[in-house]
Amino acid sequence: MTFIIVLTTVFHIFACLALVMIVLLQTGKGADIGASMGGAGSQALFGSSGTTTLLSKITTGIAILFMLTSLFLAYHSGHRTTESLMDDVTPVVEQTVPGATIPDAAPVETPAGSEPTLPESAE
Repeated sequence: MTFIIVLTTVFHIFACLALVMIVLLQTGKGADIGASMGGAGSQALFGSSGTTTLLSKITTGIAILFMLTSLFLAYHSGHRTTESLMDDVTPVVEQTVPGATIPDAAPVETPAGSEPTLPESAE
């Protein structure tokens, strides 16, 4: 499932960049980047009337791809499964050796008549 999400993310980024480039290539009311690259006039790459039709169809197709990948990624980001690397690990069981004893910790004794003191704070 991770491969599908990574592949969809790559298509999504491609659609973003392509959508930005194609929108910038289209002619607008002013002198846009499309006009400076030959997007207007008779010397256009796609012909004088074919520019608007072809670029608008490509823009529509890439916008649909962008929306579908957005919906797919949004759905899968909200429905993640909780998988862990530790699911397959068997727990460690402590084993004791028969007849072995654990020595008790020696008690800490304070000198008679003295009380434990806290360090003085520097003021």
